[in-house]
Amino acid sequence: MVFSSIDFIFHFLPVFLAIYFLVPFSCKNWILFGGSLCFYLYGTQGHPLYIGMLLFSSAAAYLAGRGIEKSRNKRGKRIYLLAGLGYSLGVLAVFKYSGFIIENINLLMNMAGVPVRIPSVRPSLPLGISFYTFQICSYLMDVYRGAIRAERSLFRLMGYVCMFPQLLSGPLIRYGKLVREWKGREHSMEGFEEGIRIFTVGLGMKVLIANQVGNLWRQTTAIGFESISTPMAWLGLMGYTLQIYFDFYGYSMMASGLGRIMGFHFPDNFRQPYLSVSMTEFWRRWHITLGEWFRDYVYIPLGGSRTGTWRTLRNLLAVWLLTGLWHGDSWNYILWGVVLFLIIVIEKLGLLRILERYHILGHLYMAFWIPISWLIFAVEDLPMLWVYLTRLFPFLGKSSAAVFSGDYLKYGKIYGISLLLGILCIGALPEKLLGRKHRFLTAAVLLVIFWFSIYCIWKGMDDPFLYFSF
Repeated sequence: MVFSSIDFIFHFLPVFLAIYFLVPFSCKNWILFGGSLCFYLYGTQGHPLYIGMLLFSSAAAYLAGRGIEKSRNKRGKRIYLLAGLGYSLGVLAVFKYSGFIIENINLLMNMAGVPVRIPSVRPSLPLGISFYTFQICSYLMDVYRGAIRAERSLFRLMGYVCMFPQLLSGPLIRYGKLVREWKGREHSMEGFEEGIRIFTVGLGMKVLIANQVGNLWRQTTAIGFESISTPMAWLGLMGYTLQIYFDFYGYSMMASGLGRIMGFHFPDNFRQPYLSVSMTEFWRRWHITLGEWFRDYVYIPLGGSRTGTWRTLRNLLAVWLLTGLWHGDSWNYILWGVVLFLIIVIEKLGLLRILERYHILGHLYMAFWIPISWLIFAVEDLPMLWVYLTRLFPFLGKSSAAVFSGDYLKYGKIYGISLLLGILCIGALPEKLLGRKHRFLTAAVLLVIFWFSIYCIWKGMDDPFLYFSF
């Protein structure tokens, strides 16, 4: 069950909110926990093991956290920390990376002439496992560092891990920031109204922009990379560039809106990243909670930028390799991480000062690198990635397939309005719909967005969220 579905908007959410607001505050967290389990069970139909994994991971984190706090010496604390992290990351590795690892071991053995093949199995990836694993890891590391106390209530910790608005695709929320509102928070009509507005804007981003421009990318892929013209290659890539932004930003806004309805304040996950003038700035404004997670739990513990140039480069490389791997079990994600690392290093060597001084140059620079980086992210087949690059840059190689020279005109007419709407909304326009000026006009616009989105969903013009697959 996704947020942009008839089942969620007209069945699950009204029933859940009705019960949630009718019961006294002492019961609200129980309703939220029960609703979260129902939400997850619906999304994992046919895989009852997954709900057990989610609850067992939460229980394991609870025991590890209590063990860390009760240990009287650093060695004992470290043992509990490593046990807790080892379990959570081990489960993630088995489900997400075991097939990739075995396939590459088989490839190496085949290259070495070893006549042995390990059976490769790619288990179905449990919904939200990457996100709830990272939240559990942040909780354990914060307890170990003494930033927070270990939670004494198993129910509260399970509620934090299972909370349905942010369970499947974040944002990644630190336990210390959420637990205060879990114990006590305000419910008001003003907060309810704000949450509805945020949810509606996110719904429009997902359904009216991401899904529509996403169709352009799918059709580009269906045509075949060898058969598209250079203008069509850039047009299709623009579609994916807008799709991934409005898909994930839309989800984050819907999650934030749902949290606000229930009295929670989720952190911002995006701050107009496509208006950045450098890749360094872009990754401070894109998926902010994930970037902060890698900064606080990988980059700084490795020494950050305080340990000399070479170790700083090592630390950056570790962060970007792990960021790539976190997104998927394919070599293109590793390549994506390496390319971002190289771009950011070049910026730190002096380019960044130029880009920040001359903003027009910076925007042109990012207009090139943002779609190119997303191309590496989107195409898992590396030979096909090279083919697409030859379509973008014909001087890299020529295609032997027939190319329809007017393809970009045909698809430009079909998707031109959606692309233009996406470009207009990469700035502050969506946020203006959340302001309190011109309330009646804003309310009318939001109603149009909501019901037009519902119409598109009803007509089958909706897709799962891209980040559910990560």
